[in-house]
Amino acid sequence: MVSIAKVIVDVPTMQTNKPYDYLILAEFDEQIMPGMRVEVPFGQGARKVQGFVVEITQASNFKGELKAIANLMDLTAVLDEELLLLGREMARWTFSFQITCYQTMLPAMLRAKYEKKIKVIDEIPENLFFELFKGRNELTWDEATERGLMPQLLKLKKKELVELSYSVKNQAKTKKRRMIQSDLSFEQLEEEIIGLGKRAPKQSVLLRQLQSLNNESISTTDMNKKYGVSAAILREAENKKWLSFFEEEMYRDPFKHKEFKKTEPFVLNDTQEKALQPIMKAVKQHEKEVFLLKGVTGSGKTEIYLQTIAETLKNGQSALMLVPEIALTPQMVHSFKGRFGGAVAVLHSGLSIGEKYDEWRKIERQEAKVVVGARSSIFAPVKNIGVIIIDEEHEGTYKQDENPRYHAKDVAIWRADYHSCPVILGSATPSLESRARAYKKVYTLLELPERVNKKDLPVVEVIDMREEVKTGNRSNFSIVLQEKIRDRIAKKEQIVLLLNRRGYSSFVMCRDCGFVLPCPNCDISLTLHMDTKTMKCHYCGHEEAIPRICPSCNGHKIRYYGTGTQKIEEELHDIIPEARVIRMDVDTTRKKGAHEKLLSAFGNKEADILLGTQMIAKGLDFPNITLAGVLNADTGLGLPDFRASERTFQLLTQVSGRAGRAELKGEVIVQTFNPEHYSIQLAQKHDYDAFYQKEMLLRHRGNYPPFFFTILITTSHTEELQASKKMQEIVESIRPNLRPETILLGPTPKAVARVNNRYYYQTIIKYKHEPTLFKQLQELLSQSQKEMAKGLQIAIDSEPMHFI
Repeated sequence: MVSIAKVIVDVPTMQTNKPYDYLILAEFDEQIMPGMRVEVPFGQGARKVQGFVVEITQASNFKGELKAIANLMDLTAVLDEELLLLGREMARWTFSFQITCYQTMLPAMLRAKYEKKIKVIDEIPENLFFELFKGRNELTWDEATERGLMPQLLKLKKKELVELSYSVKNQAKTKKRRMIQSDLSFEQLEEEIIGLGKRAPKQSVLLRQLQSLNNESISTTDMNKKYGVSAAILREAENKKWLSFFEEEMYRDPFKHKEFKKTEPFVLNDTQEKALQPIMKAVKQHEKEVFLLKGVTGSGKTEIYLQTIAETLKNGQSALMLVPEIALTPQMVHSFKGRFGGAVAVLHSGLSIGEKYDEWRKIERQEAKVVVGARSSIFAPVKNIGVIIIDEEHEGTYKQDENPRYHAKDVAIWRADYHSCPVILGSATPSLESRARAYKKVYTLLELPERVNKKDLPVVEVIDMREEVKTGNRSNFSIVLQEKIRDRIAKKEQIVLLLNRRGYSSFVMCRDCGFVLPCPNCDISLTLHMDTKTMKCHYCGHEEAIPRICPSCNGHKIRYYGTGTQKIEEELHDIIPEARVIRMDVDTTRKKGAHEKLLSAFGNKEADILLGTQMIAKGLDFPNITLAGVLNADTGLGLPDFRASERTFQLLTQVSGRAGRAELKGEVIVQTFNPEHYSIQLAQKHDYDAFYQKEMLLRHRGNYPPFFFTILITTSHTEELQASKKMQEIVESIRPNLRPETILLGPTPKAVARVNNRYYYQTIIKYKHEPTLFKQLQELLSQSQKEMAKGLQIAIDSEPMHFI
């Protein structure tokens, strides 16, 4: 009987969640399985696209002649039954297509690229054949574009003398090393040594080493490094039939040069023990339960994670651990590798594509039982999961900004349901949505109200920068903060300084005419970066030289306004020249391994001050930090975003937690122009519960989450009218079907209306119960594909993290 594969295909302009039927040829019959990637013909001509096999069946409803699968891209399934099912569910709740979800689940090396070629299919004039194709039968699309041949090729296409062919290019490559194995017995090798005598000492060394292998193998690199045997000697030995070469697959190990000190479990205090017991019960009894572990900074949440995972491994199961920032990964990796050694695989954007692929393969082969990583590691091919942990669960980085717009927390809960295991959401400042779910008993609340060392939380002093200005201090550092920094340096203690804005200066303005240098592609001003001596756009990446003369009035009074981390670093060197500063922001951490290098240097006391953006506010644990300073607590407060106060409170609480974590007493200085704001006052008191009550009251009045669900719909186009018109059409089609209590805001231009030469319009839907809304929005996406193929973009974001 003929077998048929149901395949979800990758066709950008005709995406659908409906699988297509393809014949499985006899040569592939025993090999193809659900979850494999295949190359299939699609549409007219020689076009081939990637697809994922989702089912094998013996029947098809297709009436015409079925095409056959052209090629296999894998030797085994890259997605198991669980991830195939998850992709189907995710497509529904993230308003995306299954193919996008499946590709998101795979490491970059397993995401296929397409190669377009123009092929000669009929006789063309000889002069054109040599002019265009240089005597070859095909031409790559890139070469044709670079040489400006498209007009001539299009004419040939109309005459059906050439055709466009697509082929799928598989990037997945394993790293291999060349190995040596002896082809002679011990006695035969001895005879060869005797025959050589003293005339070939290096060959004698080689023969002795081959004898010592005892039927094992050795790499050519080791043979050269350890015993000085060159490639030429090895080739000669191969010719003499002493040895043979073979290729052996090897992993790219991002931690091969690191040693991890073995650690033993700590004895838990009473509150940790009390929090751990219900988690252990759920792990042992395979219960689906979501725990919200609310513990003040330094309360020992990591040790609870480690002991939970140890129990999971004892049960023969695996564990998934998510952290929100790559900056947190080095310290977390040290904790986990120190406890679980080689059982740990790490997945985050700081690894090379090859390293990520190899870590993924270790997990897929069940060689690694513990996975530590950032957001996308929630899709790691872990089997038999016993617990999923999300540290700093309140962080917005767990939500993906582009399709599929998933939240790692939702995926974690889905996977935990599938495996019947608990989820632990840890934070000192849980998101309001999570805390509200705990209040409603949807989550189980576990609390750690004190630090493990019984030390008090650091004293927080709020400095009113308006008063500093009145006294003539124009610096970014209050007098109090300057004095405390000098005091800590004199005591050889360390300081953390937070400014949540990278760059040197917020904008450049002409004092004569008020001109502010804008980005040519976006409705936003450019930011000055002194390290590269350029103006940069943080939205589209545009870069240009710093202006010396005003482009508007030709005046010379160009001035820098606002403050970034670079400018603060420069100012620090001016006012406290003895300070050794490490700056940590997106600009200083671009290179591979930069996060770990900078944090290691600070941990080794090579600097007095760690200055950075929000990446330094969370999870870092250095015993010598006794002072934390927030240079401008108002950075996020002025944003037109209903979560602005929550984010400010969380950031201040998190950065406060970096100080006084060991024996030395900690202190925090918060500089602000809004000292009366409740988020700053309550962060000063470390009073999360009071903040929760206050913020929930405001959210209730404003009809915002967690009291309402939200959906953000965005349209964009290079022509503003097109984006605006489509948004209006969408609103008019949705409005009649909404319930009276549902709130629809918009359509309006986005806060930054133009980004990268595209205009953005948005509409927000706030609802409590809309049973048909999801289906209607899915249909809208499918029906708009032709418009989207012509340049329109529509994005639908369920529960967005921000509306600006």
